Amino acid sequence: MISLAFFLLAAALGVFLRFLYVFDISVDYRYIVHTHSHIALLGWVYIGLTTLLYKLYLRKSNVGKGYRNIFWFTQFTLLGMLFSFPFQGYALFSITFSTLFLFASYGFTWFFIKNVPEKFKNTKSYKCIKISLWYMIISSIGPWALGAIMSTLGADSIWYRLAIYFYLHFQYNGWMILALFGLLIFILEDQKVSISNSDFNGFFWAINLGIVLSFFLSVLWTKPASIYYILGGIGSLLQGIAFLIFIKLLMKSRMVLSTVFSGFQKKLLRTVGILLLVKFLLQIASAFPYIANLATTIVDFTIAYLHWTFLGVVSISLFVFLDYFKLIKIPKKGYYIYLFGFALTEVLIFYKGAVIWLDFIFFEHYFVALSVASIVVLIGIGSLFIANLRLVTKNDN
Repeated sequence: MISLAFFLLAAALGVFLRFLYVFDISVDYRYIVHTHSHIALLGWVYIGLTTLLYKLYLRKSNVGKGYRNIFWFTQFTLLGMLFSFPFQGYALFSITFSTLFLFASYGFTWFFIKNVPEKFKNTKSYKCIKISLWYMIISSIGPWALGAIMSTLGADSIWYRLAIYFYLHFQYNGWMILALFGLLIFILEDQKVSISNSDFNGFFWAINLGIVLSFFLSVLWTKPASIYYILGGIGSLLQGIAFLIFIKLLMKSRMVLSTVFSGFQKKLLRTVGILLLVKFLLQIASAFPYIANLATTIVDFTIAYLHWTFLGVVSISLFVFLDYFKLIKIPKKGYYIYLFGFALTEVLIFYKGAVIWLDFIFFEHYFVALSVASIVVLIGIGSLFIANLRLVTKNDN
């Protein structure tokens, strides 16, 4: 519920950002963007994933007190960011709370790896989860580097942008998506599905090499030497191959999966599969110089891709797993409202990028339409939150 509340807050901030193009509101746009992105990534996704990891691996290990200490300290840092970023952007208090959050994430990683029961340590799902946590740690090199870059080279330096891209890449490709793969493998293992070592090893090595090499896609905006395009292309191809191996693995287990997941959950998983396939295809395309230049010079294409990944792939996957493990309930009506709003915003953001690319003229009231689409997303998330709040209230009574 807490992670869902942060998702609702992030969506409300997203609507407010859209309103800034429609109404004359005297605030710093960048400050709200920083707040929106931190609350979405760290409040919704991080809390959702770490809650799942605790429930699946540690809940029966009698380490609840240690986990609660880390959990509530993390909430303190998130609230600190929520009430500092909108008023000062990157400054003393927001940087302090962001730094404390990094320490909280290190603490959770250490706590999780230290306390995982022996019965899980040789499982394929834990292998994915463990390395995903290490990617999360690696991603934090980006924020640590920002301070030094800002004080020496300044925010206009290419290294400033590269540090942000480094963080984002290893967050969503490394930590989040690999952890989500691990959770699905956990379900298969829990259902006693036999996963062949050859299939898993092929997936595991391809996805990890792909994660590392595809980072070079994030440097192509600097127009580097050809080798970086080649390395980024190889990385994106390896991620695509890993995805196909994983689909093959799931197809072998489809009889079990058909009984494990509800019909609605299977629809969500299929949606995630399509979104993930498109994501990998876009990555492969972005290794070509023309597309790479297009993606980096027209910011709307970058925003559309990031939203595709976070609001689509990651968030809908979280809906599936949080619903499956009964941490929250995903009502169909609320989900379909969310999905419609997500699709509408993607179309409109991509449309804006295409208009700039092809030098067309915007349709009248474009920003009003985008604001309305963002409100639809907010209504969808709000209905999910209210439905779960009613369940909590009902259970308490």
